[in-house]
Amino acid sequence: MELSIANPHYWEQRYQEKTDKWDLGQAAPPFASFLTSPNAPKSGKMAVIGCGQGNDALLFAQHGLEVTGFDFAPSAIASAQKLSQSQGISCEFLQRDIFDLAAEFPASFDYVLEHTCFCAILPELRLKYVKTVHSLIKPQGEFIALFWLHNRPDGPPFGSSLSEIQDLFSPFFETTNISLVNNSTVTRQGKEYFARFRTLA
Repeated sequence: MELSIANPHYWEQRYQEKTDKWDLGQAAPPFASFLTSPNAPKSGKMAVIGCGQGNDALLFAQHGLEVTGFDFAPSAIASAQKLSQSQGISCEFLQRDIFDLAAEFPASFDYVLEHTCFCAILPELRLKYVKTVHSLIKPQGEFIALFWLHNRPDGPPFGSSLSEIQDLFSPFFETTNISLVNNSTVTRQGKEYFARFRTLA
């Protein structure tokens, strides 16, 4: 029986079969560039949703943030914890369904980080995703994202557009930046947008 992508076992199976092609094996280059810029956050609590094997989470933790990574798949969390220990970087990783986080962590984070989670969920759940993210962030906190916007059929990863992103997020966030990045990995060149959204009061 084919598993639904809304089932954690689907993602666990992908990690077990080593078909987790979305995982770069390193932190996303645009995040690395961002963290060396004057506008990078210097401190605060950050949630990394759909953190996978933890590379992005560990990068932000290395730059002074108090980071908690969340993922559906036990294998991803186990790999992230192992990587954290081997690199000597303090970072918490918890196995959770992101749609359950609002009840457990209401207004708990200064930042929420997104990278390949939005494109992995069913498109009909995107508004629920936005509301969940908003509920996790403290007043005047920020959502920091690297959106992979493509027009390929089917998914995951599911395609999207800048106009859809703006329509979904604008009722809850003020856009402080959204721009095409120039240092994506080869397969995502011209399709990744870095965004910073601040929560509306």
